[in-house]
Amino acid sequence: MIAWEYALLVRRYQGQGRNFHVSFVWYGPDGSRKDITPYGDTAVAHLNRYGREGWELVSAAEDVNNVQGSTEVHRYHLKRPLN
Repeated sequence: MIAWEYALLVRRYQGQGRNFHVSFVWYGPDGSRKDITPYGDTAVAHLNRYGREGWELVSAAEDVNNVQGSTEVHRYHLKRPLN
């Protein structure tokens, strides 16, 4: 039987019009939380980076709230086999 470890990549977009901020946070399998925004400006760049480390995308989800300004949160769930 294969044992897996899981992680979460979260992309958050906040702003309105030309004033916006995009950030990326990595939640590791050990419970750590790391701001990885400086390592890339797109989700694809981050997914490719972690894919090279053996992580596989399992699912993706999006939350959008446009009631007060614009907020988007994308969650990318990843897994890889434990050694």
